[in-house]
Amino acid sequence: MASGNRYPAVVESELPVGSVLTASGRVSAVHRAGEQFIEDPFTEKELIQLDDALTAATRSAKIRFNVYVGDLPGGAEAIFPGTPEAARSVLIAVSPNQRTVEVLSGVDVADRVTSRICQLGVTASLASFGEGELIDGIVAAIRVISAAINAP
Repeated sequence: MASGNRYPAVVESELPVGSVLTASGRVSAVHRAGEQFIEDPFTEKELIQLDDALTAATRSAKIRFNVYVGDLPGGAEAIFPGTPEAARSVLIAVSPNQRTVEVLSGVDVADRVTSRICQLGVTASLASFGEGELIDGIVAAIRVISAAINAP
């Protein structure tokens, strides 16, 4: 006899700040580096949009995608080693204050994510960034890079 679960696996009101419960039931969370924000920089809708793009890109390319938004005093190279699965990932680092976008690939995927593909991602983001649409620019970069990578 099948019986439904009377208790949800995730209680949305108990999720930490920066986490959302998506329509599919997955939890999408922002992992903040450095100082905490006084107020969230992105809306729930924007976080879901970003999570959907990251999930789709990771699944299709079989490469992890990481996004960093914040100041880049030492450039993206200084941050990249501390990101999850750095060796087999792509980092899209955006510094709105410095007006900088950098895309790096890990050593294990450098043959699939070439400097040309990284440049395509930067180029794809610029139009949206120019209009002040940070999430749209990041999502555009993720989609273009993922489409340009040949899945193994």
